[in-house]
Amino acid sequence: MIRSRILSAGGYLPADVVSNDELARRYGLDTSDAWIRERSGIGQRHLAAPGETSSAMGTAAARQAMERAGVAAGEIDAVIVATATPDSSFPATAVRIQASLGITRGFAFDVLAACTGFVYALSVADSMIRGGSARCALVIGTETYSRILDWTDRGSCVLFGDGAGAVVLRAEEGEARGGAAQRGILSTHLHADGRHADILHVEGGPGSTGGTGLLRMAGREVFKHAVTKLAAVVDEALAANGLGREDISWLVPHQANIRIIDAMGKKLGLPPERVVVTVDRHANTSAASIPLAMAEAVAAGKFKPGDLVLLEAIGGGLTWGSALARW
Repeated sequence: MIRSRILSAGGYLPADVVSNDELARRYGLDTSDAWIRERSGIGQRHLAAPGETSSAMGTAAARQAMERAGVAAGEIDAVIVATATPDSSFPATAVRIQASLGITRGFAFDVLAACTGFVYALSVADSMIRGGSARCALVIGTETYSRILDWTDRGSCVLFGDGAGAVVLRAEEGEARGGAAQRGILSTHLHADGRHADILHVEGGPGSTGGTGLLRMAGREVFKHAVTKLAAVVDEALAANGLGREDISWLVPHQANIRIIDAMGKKLGLPPERVVVTVDRHANTSAASIPLAMAEAVAAGKFKPGDLVLLEAIGGGLTWGSALARW
């Protein structure tokens, strides 16, 4: 049986590190470090420099992931990019990254599922590898949310940051589902419910009339959905593989809010040191948050062969999903 194994992860963060206090001063916000930390756990974020694009950040993250995996450009035959902030409506950000990396074979395209985008993209890449459409894939999450934020809205603008993360997947032979020694992605689980589209969205776009082009969020509503939907999709992943919560080695959650992250860690019975947390330093980087967190964990040598790693996210759409992988 062909499985897609995660070989490594890489990340990139812009050089401009902005603390909560500096953010308040820079944009004249009526807020404070204590207010932001209490509600989100965020202490700082990275903001892209003028001219620094989603494709440039994604290229840097992908290059690091490839170097760590020992994979050359000539081996990559698929580039799948999760982003809600593409360089342009078209061509896809993925093809710009493909060109920047010197990849000249295979295919490249973008996936849009907001903060769940990386899990969606990972699922697509996994399916293509299992089906034989690709042998080695780059899956990238990259975002420049600073360009779609309303800097007068302290309820939303303080929560987001910019950055990119990437993983390299490669086809390998493995055991059928349930095999104790299987490595790679075990399963992915995707959901969406468009009835809740308006609680987290961007106003307007090329295919509509009017709108500010800025992000709008009903924070309390999003939080309410996150707690219940993430719990359900985590249990779905475990049940699909005949596993229990006690089998999880690491939780790598979408980095949106420390209270949601803590709640999920407690639900799984994981000690804090087994939950990868970057929200305090990166803020919410949307589709980039999970691969960025994975990149940090890889750099720190946290994931060991055989570890069971659980990914979960929820975002605008509403979209939500999970992925379970054996390292």
